[in-house]
Amino acid sequence: METKSNQFLGKEPVGKLMRQYAIPCIISLLVGALYNIVDQIFIANATYLGSYGNAANTVVFPLTVIALAIAVMIGDGCCAFVSLSLGRKEPEKAKKSVGSAVVLAIFTSLILCAVYLIFSNQIIEMFGGTVNEETFRHSKEYFFYISLGIPFYMFGQAMNPVIRADGNPKFAMASTLAGAVLNIILDPVFIFVFKWGMMGAAVATVIGQIVTAVLAIWYLLHMKMVRPAKQDYRIDWKISRKTLALGITSFLSQISLVAAMAAINNMIRKYGALDPIFGQEQFAQIPMAVVGIVMKFFQIVISIVVGMAAGCIPIVGYNMGAGLKKRVKSLFTKLLTSEAGVGAVSLIIVEFFPRQLIAAFGAANESVYYTDFAVKAFRIYLCMIIFACINKACFIFLQAMGKAIASTMLSMVREIVFGVGFALLLPVFFGLDGVLYSMPVSDILTFVIAVVLIIRTYKELNGSFEQP
Repeated sequence: METKSNQFLGKEPVGKLMRQYAIPCIISLLVGALYNIVDQIFIANATYLGSYGNAANTVVFPLTVIALAIAVMIGDGCCAFVSLSLGRKEPEKAKKSVGSAVVLAIFTSLILCAVYLIFSNQIIEMFGGTVNEETFRHSKEYFFYISLGIPFYMFGQAMNPVIRADGNPKFAMASTLAGAVLNIILDPVFIFVFKWGMMGAAVATVIGQIVTAVLAIWYLLHMKMVRPAKQDYRIDWKISRKTLALGITSFLSQISLVAAMAAINNMIRKYGALDPIFGQEQFAQIPMAVVGIVMKFFQIVISIVVGMAAGCIPIVGYNMGAGLKKRVKSLFTKLLTSEAGVGAVSLIIVEFFPRQLIAAFGAANESVYYTDFAVKAFRIYLCMIIFACINKACFIFLQAMGKAIASTMLSMVREIVFGVGFALLLPVFFGLDGVLYSMPVSDILTFVIAVVLIIRTYKELNGSFEQP
């Protein structure tokens, strides 16, 4: 049953399959990204929170990404492994992979929740939350309630790609959408009506995450192609090592954002204090708030980019497992072209409409310094966003092909070596502007390496292939 029900992945036109799987995946990731972004929009437009609340949201944002990084490593790795296993006609391994992923997601989420609650003050300080007293107070309040929801958030995010691998991308999308819509409804009620401030934004988010997690549990009990038995719900370390290796790229692509944000936030705090304007107490939180907003827009773009590529994981995995390399090559070409198109549209938006973007985040309630710095930040930080989109697609496609080492190494070079390295180095020479230059410089250098890997991948896919 399992092997028959997914044979269409090796027969349907790849363009049709890409749309069928990528669109729900894009919507799922966009909706997931909207949790924090919606919080920030409502926070920014609450006059009693303003840029202090914005800065606090920026401080806590990378801490939610840590949870997401672990969740997608488990979920995306399981998704790739399940797809490869089904392509190779090995459904029993697919079942054990899903069972192991469920247990790992629960176990790691509880540990992370405990760490966050125990070491909250130290963690907030590490991510720049001590820029001033008001920002620290808001950060601590927001972080406490967000931490309580970590187990629900991680479970829902980890199961989302597993549901896609089971052949139901629409349910994966709907479960995430349900939670996000509830968050959007509750945010203004808790923030503007009840005046709960940062607590209200966080509680609305957690309630939405609980809904998504409950829907994921329901689906696990009604899976179609992969139906784990009771004995499969334990950690099979042999299979888990393989799934985590396949998911490590997804982990690095997220965790690198955390490392970069930690470096960026601390560089902003250090060099902002030396700036004649942002060195003043009443303006000290502005650069951190602004860079956080720019990162949120970038997250929206990357959600589309990663969604397109991650949506292809089951298709690539099945066809690679079945030896259908020509289909994989065709899909790779379509994906790279589409990702470049997304990057081009995004570039036009950030270069020509930055004032409209920043207006959504409470610019009308802030000083002129807030808007001016935001315009510059959008235009410089994201000027190489086309390359960023192609780079991300390359990471994930290699992961889907089972090339965990190549994918991981490229991701590490971009996100850790370049991303963190230049964020620490360039401000030494260019001050606050150096923080903004770190992103485009990293993307240019990574693109050079990615081109080499893309060419090699095409040569491999042009080689001999087996019929299933």
